[in-house]
Amino acid sequence: MSAQDLDENITDYERRILDNIDQFGCHVTHVFDGEGEAPAFSYSTGFTHSLEQGEVIVFGLSSELMHAMVNGVMRQCRDDGLVLADGVRISGLLEGFEVAVRAIPPARIEREYLNSAMWHHLSRYGSNLTQAYQLIWPGAVDGLFPWDEGCDDYVISQQPALYQTSIH
Repeated sequence: MSAQDLDENITDYERRILDNIDQFGCHVTHVFDGEGEAPAFSYSTGFTHSLEQGEVIVFGLSSELMHAMVNGVMRQCRDDGLVLADGVRISGLLEGFEVAVRAIPPARIEREYLNSAMWHHLSRYGSNLTQAYQLIWPGAVDGLFPWDEGCDDYVISQQPALYQTSIH
């Protein structure tokens, strides 16, 4: 399905998503809370189609940096053969730090966070999106991830855990 394959019922925004997937391999959506109460986030649409991998989402950084991170993951998957999986560490997205990849359970793949990706997957494949990953960044001062003891509260608060945090 490309933008040209759809009927007149598609919105301009949906057409732009499809055009970006056709041209670049993915579309990046940035979402922010106008009240400033919830952290901003950016996510991909098109990884499933272009890479045969799950979509990615990142929270709590500037829109420009999060956009660059999603595109950087796309490039590493496409050009370097990166395979996304829970626990994978990715270099080259944040200067001086690795980013952790955490699998999002299908039950946590929600419209609130991955709306366009869910629309795209359902439209293209006729089924629900079941594979997505959260990119987790460490604190810049201590390099600790949200699950590490002593991690700064700000780092934790800016990255809602969509991934499973315990085995229970």
